[in-house]
Amino acid sequence: MAFPEIRLRRLRKNDSMRRLVRETTLSVNDLVFPLFVRSGENVKEPIESMAGCFRFSPDTVVDEASEVAALGIPAILLFGMPAKKDNIGSEAWAEDGAVQQALRAITKALPELLVITDVCLCAYTSSGHCGVVKDGRIDNDYTCELLAKVALSHAQAGADIAAPSDMMDGRVKYIREVLEENGFKDVAIMSYSAKYASAFYGPFRDAVDSAPAFGDRKSYQMDPPNARQALAEIAADIAEGADIVMVKPALSYLDIICRARQRFDCSIAAYNVSGEYMMLNSAAQAGLLDRESAMLEMLYSIKRAGADIIITYFAKEAAKQMQKSK
Repeated sequence: MAFPEIRLRRLRKNDSMRRLVRETTLSVNDLVFPLFVRSGENVKEPIESMAGCFRFSPDTVVDEASEVAALGIPAILLFGMPAKKDNIGSEAWAEDGAVQQALRAITKALPELLVITDVCLCAYTSSGHCGVVKDGRIDNDYTCELLAKVALSHAQAGADIAAPSDMMDGRVKYIREVLEENGFKDVAIMSYSAKYASAFYGPFRDAVDSAPAFGDRKSYQMDPPNARQALAEIAADIAEGADIVMVKPALSYLDIICRARQRFDCSIAAYNVSGEYMMLNSAAQAGLLDRESAMLEMLYSIKRAGADIIITYFAKEAAKQMQKSK
């Protein structure tokens, strides 16, 4: 009987051999944990649509951030909820806003923990849109001016990285210029460059009450069938001054992450979004798969596609699992 000269199974025969030849590594250093903050005091309320996630007030979020830092996770991503909404989302840049208060508390208590802030208006506007609505349409350029105000207020409160997620054209340039003019040259920009109009955002929109009051976001977020346009979006953001670019969601757009990795030399982030998180949670709860194994397989797929940074609600759980395997 003829045997193959190459037996690839030789390199999979036991755990030590598999670890020795492993092509992709996943580290706690790759992870960012999202946190939700709202106005008030002594608040830690469960988010019904997102198992294991909570809304915190600025005073209680410090304890959660401390747990994240203790696990070795290098960064958190803050999302805010306002006490009130209006047509331009003015509380997004308020000095006493929930994000601004949380920033000051976290950076004072945990100076080594990187704090990224989501820069958008959707949770703050009465329309639920990411931009200001005028005559039934999103006013792109006026929205960019307001987003720059939001980013500046975050920088003044201590943010390390501003992360615009609105998908307005030119907003990276607006934000970069305002940060530079006000002396915040060291504040980085992580742009949601290829953010798709996805069905996988549902649990998140419930968490921060940010669903559009009318219509949808398809006129400004990426059309799911398009790939080349995503690369054009990323190239434009890099040219405008983005330090890190992002693809969102992650799992349905692994091909976009891969194409971006092949074309661009900058750091690439991928957002493992709420719908992806809850799909796995729901399947595990139903006994259809092993939660820990599926979680790590999912995160490996994102890293293998080319992401340097993975924003995920699994970050704490993944970090604990990595500690066990050491």
